Amino acid sequence: MGRVVVDVKIANPKNGRSIDVRLLVDTGSTLTWVRKERLEEIGIEVRRRIKIRSIDGREVERSIGFAEIRYEDQEAPIIVVFAEENDAEVLGLTAIESLG
Repeated sequence: MGRVVVDVKIANPKNGRSIDVRLLVDTGSTLTWVRKERLEEIGIEVRRRIKIRSIDGREVERSIGFAEIRYEDQEAPIIVVFAEENDAEVLGLTAIESLG
């Protein structure tokens, strides 16, 4: 089975700054994960920390924030996880559904 990746734009709805990111589509992930350095670059603020079960079954604690995702002519507000060094960058199910 192959891997599906998409090129999306992640934007800060407060200041309009954005970045282009290539994400692995992962319908097994509820949330979208983007490297924290990228999110910090566009000024996405940490809203709080939550516990999440990782793809390998571990429970990890990560920061989350609010962003906007854009794909082709669609856009939607999403919760984004501040991915750490060994975390994959993935497009999660809620973002996919929000984009329609």
